[in-house]
Amino acid sequence: MTGADERLPRLLSLVPYLLAHQGISAAQAAADFGITETQLRRDLNLLWMCGLPGHGPGDLIDLSFEGSSVSVIFDAGMSRPLRLTAEEALALVVALRTLAETPGVTDTEAVQRALAKVEAAAGGAVDDATVAIELDATTRTLPVLERALADRRALSLRYYTATRDETTERVVDPLRIFAMDGRQYLEAWCRRAEGMRIFRVDRVESAVVLDEPAAAPEHAQLRNLDEGLFQPAEEHLLATLRLAPAYFWVADYYSTEQVTEVDGTLHVELRVADPAWVRALVLGSAGQVEVLSPEWLAESIRAEARTALARYGP
Repeated sequence: MTGADERLPRLLSLVPYLLAHQGISAAQAAADFGITETQLRRDLNLLWMCGLPGHGPGDLIDLSFEGSSVSVIFDAGMSRPLRLTAEEALALVVALRTLAETPGVTDTEAVQRALAKVEAAAGGAVDDATVAIELDATTRTLPVLERALADRRALSLRYYTATRDETTERVVDPLRIFAMDGRQYLEAWCRRAEGMRIFRVDRVESAVVLDEPAAAPEHAQLRNLDEGLFQPAEEHLLATLRLAPAYFWVADYYSTEQVTEVDGTLHVELRVADPAWVRALVLGSAGQVEVLSPEWLAESIRAEARTALARYGP
């Protein structure tokens, strides 16, 4: 135990230990710390150069270890127990509670024991009313997904689909986790849909690792992400939108099949995997986006807008 990581804790423990065992033999002290006598004398030589600010002879730790025994002559305050300030205790409590709330990151029981000791040392300066930890959805969920992926286990998900404004429960077989455009995604075989699906991690409301192994079919293929997350296909609905200038960005942001300028507006044809996305875009645009085709989608959106307006009363 002579590495740098082990040496600092040993040096901090040596002075209180020697104060409690004045005149102890160097051989016994070395044995108690599990090091050689040569290493002990190196540690003592280093401690001899440590002490209080000022760094004069009267400020440094003074030890006697010329012969076979070791004694402390001046401890430079090392005999006083450590007292955390309120700010120091708060920083430690926040860090430990964050670890404790993050599933799968570390040994929760060890963190809880350390947390109890820090809170006791703080003397009541930090309590549950002072510190409340709330993890964001990605931080809370990602370790669970990673564990399922590493252990090759199926997952039970409760997932919110924004385009349909609905929450569904499903069992999936995870295949990979990836990041794109600043977000984390899970790609998995969805047993409910019987196909490959990509789930935004921050929209996973709950995730439970199941005992059963993941069992994606052999024909399941990971999506090629070179051209972006959404890749239009022939089976997707072809919609035509009229965009006012404030919404020209839609033509740049989404993959389109045709863009035509008409009287200061853009007529855009694009493939849509879920019509609910178009509905949300149009209803939130305050008349800046209009569906030209298919007619059934346009009429559906008009009916929904009339229903919403009717709720405001006469």
